[in-house]
Amino acid sequence: MKTALFRKFGPPADCVEITEIPTPKPAPHQVRLRMHYAPIHPSDLNLIEGIYGILPELPACPGGEASATIDAVGSQVSDAFTIGTAVILPQRPAAGTWSEYLLVDPEKIHLLPTGIDLEQASMLALNPATAWGLLELFVTLSPGDWIILNAANSAVGYCLIQLARERGLKTIALVRREETMPELLALGADLVLLDQADSIAQAREAFGKQAPRLALNAVGGDSALRLMDLLADEGMHVTYGAMSRRSLKVPNKFLIFKRLTLTGFWVTRWLESADKEEITTMLKQLAELMNNKKLHMAVGEVFPIDQVQAAILAAQGDRRAGKILLKF
Repeated sequence: MKTALFRKFGPPADCVEITEIPTPKPAPHQVRLRMHYAPIHPSDLNLIEGIYGILPELPACPGGEASATIDAVGSQVSDAFTIGTAVILPQRPAAGTWSEYLLVDPEKIHLLPTGIDLEQASMLALNPATAWGLLELFVTLSPGDWIILNAANSAVGYCLIQLARERGLKTIALVRREETMPELLALGADLVLLDQADSIAQAREAFGKQAPRLALNAVGGDSALRLMDLLADEGMHVTYGAMSRRSLKVPNKFLIFKRLTLTGFWVTRWLESADKEEITTMLKQLAELMNNKKLHMAVGEVFPIDQVQAAILAAQGDRRAGKILLKF
């Protein structure tokens, strides 16, 4: 079988290579998965670069999530796991999904509803789960409440807008490029603005006295400060990304006079520590939304695994139209 491996940390397109290895056979308590699609996330690239929060022993196969079908079953595996069943893996760094086959503990996979789009399902366990956690774990929100987010045309931003729409929440979405605005409005965003100082007054006019109590930051720097400026007193500012690679330098007034709470969210750590039943319930709900076309993520290009270097370069591009997928 073909698998992607990297033997050193560094520029991803230079470090990852396709290698032929024997197709493994499942042990009595394992199932073998045949991969279908695997997305390329920034976290995958950061891991290959050696700058992610968790680093694997080398050599390692990248890939944190994928859609797959059960291809072979160990002799002691429950009858609930049958050959041909479509599944996903809960996201975790260096799970090894950039490979044609993978051996796993059946307790670590989640069954998918019949008929779900496997391209879409390959992206279910990271960005939608991140959006779900951001909306569920920090502030109790009610229909009609406002939230504000930056990097709104990112994969997590797409999911946040759609999940907020399903919950009756109103969204102010900040973006860097004007051409992305119509698509976000079509997804259900209530207000889409350029991420610049001039937009603060427009946002305030939209929400009036009902300022957002939750701000979701994936950028950092001045963009994060704009979110703080627009938050209600005692609001919650959650950082889950740092696309600008600029640190937060928080003015004292936001802490003293607005009494804002600043915290962070790393979905990988949450998925590791959360109750298994909670994660199963969440993924089931997200899969149903996806199967019913109420949750959808943009796909830019799909590359065969043989073209992994080209896929990585496409994933690093600033103006891609959606997530880059590997196909097996």
